[in-house]
Amino acid sequence: MFYRFDGFTRRLAGPVTAEVYCPQGLRPVAPSEAPKLIFATPAKMASEAGMAEHYLGVNRVPDLQKLFQKSDGIPVHLKRGVPDKLLYRTTMALTIGGTIYCLVALYIASQPRNKK
Repeated sequence: MFYRFDGFTRRLAGPVTAEVYCPQGLRPVAPSEAPKLIFATPAKMASEAGMAEHYLGVNRVPDLQKLFQKSDGIPVHLKRGVPDKLLYRTTMALTIGGTIYCLVALYIASQPRNKK
C-alpha cells in the first residue's frame, strides 16, 4: 500500500484516492495544442454529393429485420440456412472434441509414473 508523510501531524498517513493512481505527484500531461496533421489530404464529409452512394451501397437492414423477426419457430442463430447450420455444428463438434481432449489429458496427468 502507498503511504505518504503528513506534514501537519508529522506521521505516515493513508493515501488519498487520487494519489494512489498517480503516485509521487505524477499527473497525466494534457497536450496544450492540437497535434499536427500527418496527411495533407482534406477530410471529405459523407454528406457531400456522390459520396453517400459510394460508401453505403444497398441497405439490407430492413430485409434482415424481416427475416430475423419472423415467428417461424427457428432459433435466431439458425435462420440464415445452411451456412448457419454448418457453423453451429462445427462449433459444437469442436467444443465436444475439446472437452473430451481435456478430460483425457487430465486422466493421463493424474496417473502416477512408473519408476524404473
